[in-house]
Parts: sequence; C-alpha cells; structure tokens
Amino acid sequence: MTGNASTSTPEWGVTAQTGVLTDVLLGKPDHFRWVALNSISAVTLANAEQMGHRFDKQKAMRQHRQMVDVYEKNGVRVHWVEADEGLPSSVFTRDSSFMTPWGAVVTSIQTPPRRRDYAVVAEFYHKAGIPIWKWVTAGHFEGGDFCILKPGVALLGWSGDRSTKEGAEQVEGWLKEKGWEVLVTPIPPQFVHMDAVVVMLEKGLALVCEDALQPYALDYIKKTHGIEVIKVAYADCVKLGGNLVSLGNKRVLSMSHNVNVNRQLKEAGFEVTAVDYDMFALGGGGVHCSCHELHREAE
Repeated sequence: MTGNASTSTPEWGVTAQTGVLTDVLLGKPDHFRWVALNSISAVTLANAEQMGHRFDKQKAMRQHRQMVDVYEKNGVRVHWVEADEGLPSSVFTRDSSFMTPWGAVVTSIQTPPRRRDYAVVAEFYHKAGIPIWKWVTAGHFEGGDFCILKPGVALLGWSGDRSTKEGAEQVEGWLKEKGWEVLVTPIPPQFVHMDAVVVMLEKGLALVCEDALQPYALDYIKKTHGIEVIKVAYADCVKLGGNLVSLGNKRVLSMSHNVNVNRQLKEAGFEVTAVDYDMFALGGGGVHCSCHELHREAE
C-alpha cells in the first residue's frame, strides 16, 4: 500500500476527507474540451458570445499543470487516469469513483459524455493494485456526491439529473452494513454535486453553502455532529466557489476567481494557494472536481 512515486502502488484508503493528503488521482487533460456536461457548463455555453467565453486548449493545459505543481510542492504524490479521446471530461476524477476504507467504489455517471468514464478509472485501479470494493449499479451515483463528515459518518447527495436517489441509497446500504451513519439528502440541480455545497476543511470544520441544503441536513452537520461551518454565499457556490481541496494542516488549494471564499479562508487562518482554473470551471468543474483522494493521513 505504499510507494514513493506515481508509477508505484500508491497508498490508499480514506476514513475522512480531512487530514494530510498524501496521494491523489488526477485525470490527464489531453482531450479536455467544453461539452454539455452540467448546469454550470450550460450557462457558459449559452452565454459564450455575450460574455466572450472561448475555450483555449493551451491555456487549459497550462492551468492544469499549475494545479499539479501545487500538489507536488505540497508533497502530494500524483497518480493518473489515462486520457481517452472519447472521454473529454474524464479529467474530473472526483465523479468516476470514490475511496473508502475498504477500497474504491466505481460509480455510475448519468450525463452522456461521461457514462464510460468507468473504463479508464477501473483500468487505473487494476494497474495500481488497488481493490475495487463496489460498483454502483442502482440508478446513478457520482463521487462528487460522497462526503465523509468524519470517520464513520457520511453525507450523500443527489440532484436527480446527476446522482439519483436509487444510487445514493445503494451506497447508503453498503456503508450502513459497515456500521456507518449516513444521511441521504437531495440538492438542487444547479449545484450539480454535494462537493459544490459541502467540503470538509479540517476535523470539525466545513465549507458549506447553506442555501443549498434543507434545515434537517444543516442540523445533521452542525447540531448532530458538531461541525462548525464557514458559509459560502449562493452566488459564489453556483460558480464553484466552495469547490476547493483541503491539503491538510490548514492548507487549501483553491481557484483565483474564488475571491470571497479565499478571503474568508485566509481570515480563518488557512494558507490558501489559488490557481487560475477558469478553463475548467467554465466547463463545469473546479479543482475539487478534478481530484480524487486516494489516501489521507488520519488527523
């Protein structure tokens, strides 16, 4: 389970989405382009002429490399899902699988351009020697809707046009069989996934867009499990303002356009490294969408 380079077997297994990130799975962006992916990319494409949005492949490649540099400078071992010309959005590795203490879960993505992303991510796990614990087979469930609030406690989302209730409930059943406590809750489709709504920053602290959750879900986070919250405004949330990555030890990878959120985090004592990432954010995914943690050290 250990290795010093991305070509060797990575450390794997996640009990919490906080703690020092040691190994991350990214997707090679060679074939990335803007496609009809979700509500965020739909807004971009519908307003491209008026807003002057234009996809720039070379800019996208530079931005992705800058993100990789941040991981490497922070001691995170980077592992890769291979690019495939038929899978332009497989760069968003958060959705095609998610990690558990028992191995990876390969998901079932609903949106047409991504339905076969399972092929390249399953190939990675096979070659890396990481066990695949489960495959989602009921409805659809995507990794962006899997949030570990703390060890043994999960929050699962579904928007209907991405993850579905049936898929979320299948994952819920697997986790409960392992003794976990789980809340399944719907989120409005404009937020796409739970990881645009709730991202754990460190033990007992989350970045949350409260406008996206029902009162019982907020109570579950704040009252039932005692998690403190840094609030993300609705206007920032729908632009992926909360879609950032905790590197552990109060270090955060964010995006340059997250001006308000980045300021909030700095005021809360976090070291924020922000990269330009608009070529991907306009295309429907932020830095959190673009990574999948394979292993974190326990806090």
